[in-house]
Amino acid sequence: MCGIAGLFDIRGKRDFDRELMRRMNDVQHHRGPDEGGYHFEPGVALAHRRLSIIDLATGQQPLFNEDGSVAVVFNGEIYNYQELVPELEALGHVFHTRSDTEVIVHAWEAWGEDCVQRFRGMFAFALHDRNRDTFFMARDRLAVKPMFYALLPDGTLAFGSELKVLMQHPALDRRIDPQAVEEYFALGYVAEPRTIFEGAKKLGPGESLCVRRGQPVPAPRQYWDVEFTLDNGIGFADAAAELAGRLRESVRLRMIAEVPLGAFLSGGVDSSAVVATMAGLSGEPVNTCSIAFDDPKFNESEFARMVAERYRTNHYVETVKSDDFDLIDTLAALYDEPYADSSAIPTYRVCQLARKKVTVALSGDGGDESFGGYRRYRLHLMEERMRSAMPLGVRQPVFGLLGRVYPKADWAPRVFRAKTTFQALARDSVEAYFHSVSLLRDDMRRSLFTPGFRKQLAGYNAIDVFRRHAAGANAEDPLALIQYLDLKTYLVGDINTKVDRASMAHSLEVREPLMDHELVEWLATLPSGLKIKGNEGKYLFKKAMEPLLPDDVLYRPKMGFAVPLARWFRGPLKQRVRDAVLGETLAATGIFQRKYLEHLVDAHQSGARDYSSPLWTVLMFEAFVRNIGNGVAHDKSSEACAV
Repeated sequence: MCGIAGLFDIRGKRDFDRELMRRMNDVQHHRGPDEGGYHFEPGVALAHRRLSIIDLATGQQPLFNEDGSVAVVFNGEIYNYQELVPELEALGHVFHTRSDTEVIVHAWEAWGEDCVQRFRGMFAFALHDRNRDTFFMARDRLAVKPMFYALLPDGTLAFGSELKVLMQHPALDRRIDPQAVEEYFALGYVAEPRTIFEGAKKLGPGESLCVRRGQPVPAPRQYWDVEFTLDNGIGFADAAAELAGRLRESVRLRMIAEVPLGAFLSGGVDSSAVVATMAGLSGEPVNTCSIAFDDPKFNESEFARMVAERYRTNHYVETVKSDDFDLIDTLAALYDEPYADSSAIPTYRVCQLARKKVTVALSGDGGDESFGGYRRYRLHLMEERMRSAMPLGVRQPVFGLLGRVYPKADWAPRVFRAKTTFQALARDSVEAYFHSVSLLRDDMRRSLFTPGFRKQLAGYNAIDVFRRHAAGANAEDPLALIQYLDLKTYLVGDINTKVDRASMAHSLEVREPLMDHELVEWLATLPSGLKIKGNEGKYLFKKAMEPLLPDDVLYRPKMGFAVPLARWFRGPLKQRVRDAVLGETLAATGIFQRKYLEHLVDAHQSGARDYSSPLWTVLMFEAFVRNIGNGVAHDKSSEACAV
C-alpha cells in the first residue's frame, strides 16, 4: 500500500515548488516507508510513498510508459493484472516491470478513461498524459482506497491519499464546511464528496475525474454502480456452493504478495470465513492476529481461538485493557477530519499487532453490507412490514403525535420503549433508516447547534445524503434499498476510512475479499430472502460456511468491535470529558450551545441517560479542532468557521 500526491496546472504549465511537493509527500511517510519518488515537468508534479508488496525490485513510482509520456502514481492493488498483461502485450505494449502499476499506464493508452472498467481490485491512482495534455484520476468501485482533491484559486488541482497532504498547501481553503459538520454529527463521519473543509473534496466510490488543460474542470464521472436486481433464480444449494467458490476466488487473488501475509481473526463470521478459506488455499499455516479485551462483555477472543485451533494457524493475540483510551489525540491526527467510530481504537491496536508479524493482512470487512448481517437490517424490515400496512398520509399524523407525547424510557425494558418505534412508523423508509443510524438524531442536533450555526446550514439536513443515493438506487425491495445506502455511505465513510487510516498508520496493507466487486455484483442479484430469513441475518453465507466453521461461531449473537465508552465517561475519563466538552476549544467555534453540552455531560455522568455515543462524537470533534490549528475562529464576515 502506498501514499500518492500531486499538483496539476489546469490553465498553463507553471513549474511547481519542489519543496512544497516534498512536504506534501513527507506528511504521508507512514503510508509508504520503503521508498519515495517524484516526477516534475512543466505544469505537473507527482509524488509517491511506497510500501513494497509486489515486484519489490522494479516497482518504483512514479512509473511511466515506454516513451515517458504517461506517468502514474498508484495506491492499491490490481488483482487481475497478470491477466491483463498478455492482452496489452498483444496490442503492442512493452512491459519493463512485473508490477501491477505498469498495467495502469498501458491500459490508459489502450482504453482511455474506460481502463478502470478492466481493473479488479482496490485502487486510487492519478496519471498525466503529456501527449493528450490530460490529467486523470480514479477511485475503486467500493472506495476501499482514499482520494482527496482540491481545485485551488490559482488553477492548481491538488490531490493526495489523505487530507493532511492537501493541508500542506497554503492556498487550500480551510474554512470548516457547516454542512460537513451537520453530516458528521448525524453520521459520525463526513460523507463523500464533502470533506470537513470548504476547499477540499473526496472522490466517491466508483468515480473518476478527467481534466484537460485549458478546459473547465468537469464533475466526477461515476463509472460503476451496483444494481440490486434480485432476479437470480438459482436454487439454494447451488447458491451456497457458488458463494463458497466465489469467496475462494476472491481470497486467492488477495493472497498474491512477495511479503509476509496473514489475516485478522476477530471470531466473527466474516473474518473466520476468510481465514478458513485462506487455510484451504495455503500449503503453510496462515498467520492470524486477534485482539482480546480484559472486559469479558467485549471479548470475542475465545471464538477466534476456536477457528485458529481448527485450522492450526500461527495465532497471535494481544490483550487490550478496557481503559485503552490514550489514543484520542492520536486518532484525531490520523483521521484529519472528525471521525466518531470508537471501534477505531481496537482497529488501531489489531493493525499494530499485525504489522509486527506481516506486511499484508486480509480482513472480513464488507460482509455485513452485502450478506445482510446488521441487526438494524432486521429491525428495519420489521418496521417496514408495519409501515406497509398503513399509507404514509395516515401514519404521519397518528404515529407522529404518539411519538411526540409518549415518554422516552431508555431505562425500561425494550417492550416499553415505544417512543422510538412510533417515531419510526411516522417516517418514510429512507427517513426511518437514516434516523436509525444517526448518532445524534434531528432533535438532538437542533438542540446542540447554536441559532447562528443553524442559520449557516440554511435548512440543510444530513438526510439529503441518503435521499441523493436513494434516488439512484433503483431498488424497491426494502432490504436492497438500505444495503445500497450502506454501500454508498457507511461502508465508505466509516468502515473503509477506519481501516485505511488505522492500517496505514502502521504501514500495513489490508485487503478485503468480501468487497470484491464481482462478488458484490453477484450477491446483488440474489433475492433478499436468501440473506435474511426470519431473525437470521447472513443466512446464505452462514449455510455456505457450515462445512468450514463451527456453529458456535456462525450462529452466536453478533458482538462487534466495541469499547466501554459509557463506563469511561463516568469513570477514568470523567474529568477529561467535562473539560473537553465544556472547554474553550468548542466554545470558540460558535457552533455549540453550552447549555445542551452541559445537559449531555451531566445526564450521562449522573447515570440518568446513556449519552456515551453523542459525547464521544463531541469529544472527537474537539480533538479534531485542536489538531488542525490550535482552535477555530468564527469568521463573522462570511458566516463560516475558519481555521
